[in-house]
Amino acid sequence: MSTKPEAKPSTMREAKPSTMRETKPSTMPETKPVAKPETRPETMRETRAETNWLSPDEESAWRAFRRVLVAVETGTARDLAAIGLSEADYEVLSTLSERPGNTSTLGEQADKMGWSRSRLSRHATRMEARGLLRRAPDPDDGRGCFLTLTRQGLDTLADAAPKHLESVRRHFIDLLGAEDLAAIERIASKVRPAPQ
Repeated sequence: MSTKPEAKPSTMREAKPSTMRETKPSTMPETKPVAKPETRPETMRETRAETNWLSPDEESAWRAFRRVLVAVETGTARDLAAIGLSEADYEVLSTLSERPGNTSTLGEQADKMGWSRSRLSRHATRMEARGLLRRAPDPDDGRGCFLTLTRQGLDTLADAAPKHLESVRRHFIDLLGAEDLAAIERIASKVRPAPQ
């Protein structure tokens, strides 16, 4: 008889089942795919059909108008900046100089420029800090004020006006004939700011 001791069963057979099999199911909720909103294939075609698109002639005229605005405003703004003023500065100075006592209310000036009162108020504060105008309470409008040109403001306008007029001529007036200018006036009489 063999003297070898009886072999024990293989430890591989005694090993516990894989811990991977014992892992509890994930507690994270199953993510369901988000349903995409149903879109109708014809939506874009319907939108295009309903849009009142510009005709080629209308689009050409609109783009030409935009080019004119950009060209003129860029040129005159650059020339004003060279003498230390913005277009808004010049608009306020020139408008106030035409009013009795060189004074206007904040509301009137804002309407003329197409600005909100708050926007003009902030700009007027900056002009006041530069000594170009002064503000005074308006007894008839608790939210508004009076804007009045100072002596410095008048002197600044007197110095800037000739340079600005030369700029307007160079970038606009001298490029057009009498018929062109008359046509622009007719167009301007038809296109007016929408009421606020």
